[in-house]
Amino acid sequence: MRGPALLVAGMVLFGLLDANSKLLSGQYGLGQVVFLRYAVLAIALLVARMLRPGAGGGLGTRHPGLHALRAAAMMVSAGGFFLAFRRLSLAEGYLVFFTAPFWVLALAALALREPVPRAAWGWSALAFAGVGLAVAPRLVADAASLSAAGYAFALAATLAYAVTQTVNRRLRGEAGAARVLLWPTLLGLALYGPLAALDWTTPPPRDAALLALNGLFAGAAVVCVAAAFRHADAARLAPFNFVGLPVALLLDLALWGTWPEATTLLGGAVVVFACLRNERAMRRRDAPHAGAGPRR
Repeated sequence: MRGPALLVAGMVLFGLLDANSKLLSGQYGLGQVVFLRYAVLAIALLVARMLRPGAGGGLGTRHPGLHALRAAAMMVSAGGFFLAFRRLSLAEGYLVFFTAPFWVLALAALALREPVPRAAWGWSALAFAGVGLAVAPRLVADAASLSAAGYAFALAATLAYAVTQTVNRRLRGEAGAARVLLWPTLLGLALYGPLAALDWTTPPPRDAALLALNGLFAGAAVVCVAAAFRHADAARLAPFNFVGLPVALLLDLALWGTWPEATTLLGGAVVVFACLRNERAMRRRDAPHAGAGPRR
């Protein structure tokens, strides 16, 4: 269960990151919010390695191309989700994001040549159906105010997130969190720094704390997700992306006073059921190999 548990933790942290970014998006531009996220992450990494030399493992890599691809995908994901949630509610944005397991499974089959059992496709489809059941009434009720641009940004960010997860699986042999954080942090500072300078707004202390918190949320989420793919394959982890649904619903309720409807609760139950059934199916698949022992 270590892989799924780490992915669930990452999804919770990403939910907190998205909600915090949405709160900030009305006062601050894309460049400033994302630049400060990576600036705080760089400072945290530097302080950690000063206090404990070598913390997080080595910084070098034997796969610079994969790290570059992963960092580029993370830049698209960070910018896309920020712009999407500026226009959409968390529930609306997460409806698009919940197509990620399908893209992850497809990329795992095409790029990683990992076998994807039919059960994984089936439980992912059922979980997505639960998400549709949960958010459909709200989408229909708010149809007049939906933003096509918001959905486009959310889709681009979701595809980029799927690429990131696929590369995480390819890099599972590289232990340690430092290199996982370093390369996207450097690219984030380089790309979003000039944008931040163009529309910089000096934040008051409360907003400065929220902006800094984004960096901590992002760093912890990235480490959890990358670690999850070192312990489990895409087929086992895919449905657990849907854990973001109850997180989004709770944050909508806590921050914006949006109460879940009966269909939302029913859809959430379907998501949980699909995740549990998929986990059981993956355990059955792995059980013969776990007890086989070495062969001569």
